Amino acid sequence: MDSLDLIQTFREVAQRGSFAAAARATDMSPANVSKYIAQLEKRFGVRLFNRTTRQVSLTDAGQLLLERSSALLELIDLTADELHERATRPSGRLSITAPHGMMLTQLPELLGYFMQRYPDVSVNLRVTNRIVDLAADGVDLAVRIGPIADDNIIVRRLVPLDYVVAASPEYWNRHGRPSHPSELAQHAQLAYALPGDTPHWQFTVDGRTQSIALQQPRFCATDAAPLRKLAAQGLGVIWSPRLAIFDALARGELEAALQDFSIQGMWVYAAYAQRHHNSAALRALLDFLDERLRVRDGKAPPEIIGLTPAPAAPPARSPARKAPRRPA
Repeated sequence: MDSLDLIQTFREVAQRGSFAAAARATDMSPANVSKYIAQLEKRFGVRLFNRTTRQVSLTDAGQLLLERSSALLELIDLTADELHERATRPSGRLSITAPHGMMLTQLPELLGYFMQRYPDVSVNLRVTNRIVDLAADGVDLAVRIGPIADDNIIVRRLVPLDYVVAASPEYWNRHGRPSHPSELAQHAQLAYALPGDTPHWQFTVDGRTQSIALQQPRFCATDAAPLRKLAAQGLGVIWSPRLAIFDALARGELEAALQDFSIQGMWVYAAYAQRHHNSAALRALLDFLDERLRVRDGKAPPEIIGLTPAPAAPPARSPARKAPRRPA
């Protein structure tokens, strides 16, 4: 028997002034009520009741426990209500991690639309290329680019990554469009790589993945963020997920090439640690991302091409609050 059940039994005896009356109220035998009180007295090392053959009264220690336990049980009731609300209505704070490259995609706007739909949810976004341990770092959801080899996490596919080569219309007019990845050596390359690494671009050629090492790119950065702007200025070609440059492609600032050679099997995934007992906020976010991004029947939803605000959810009603336990 845990301490909470023992204290609840103690309060019934104190309120009713009788072991027999407490037994009837709790549907227990008088012997069990007496045993629970004895366990509680043994646990605390003090006598809680003065017992005679005709009546039961509180000792000084029993009076202290009665007074202090009232606030404790009310707090437990309130906490239980809040936990129930977290489980049933999207609210509270979500901790999310995503790589830097996802900041160039629709993800920030999508999170904004999600918070508009669920105004009681707040988001803590950790932007890092490091693979975060979800459980150890207290992360609810990781947006990752596959493949994912960790068997200890739950993975949901969101959207495929279609990689293309792109440059400005002016650049293509001056230098011509490549018809095969091998022709990229003749073009000014704008790339990114970690310090000390050689940048690589990957393509599917004759059904197999082919990696091209860029020996002398015209511009190389440790992050992909500046490349789109430089390409729009006509300085060279970039290799990028379509998701990261969709707006520049839609405005005509960049034009794609070598689309038939895009690498296969690359996806954006949502990864989370537990399949069961997730908060309502996390379940709502997973459903929202699935609704806005997931490819079905080979077709991408409109938000892959250009974002439109998500329709607002109907206002959620808070669950009815349980009546607090009656104080003694």
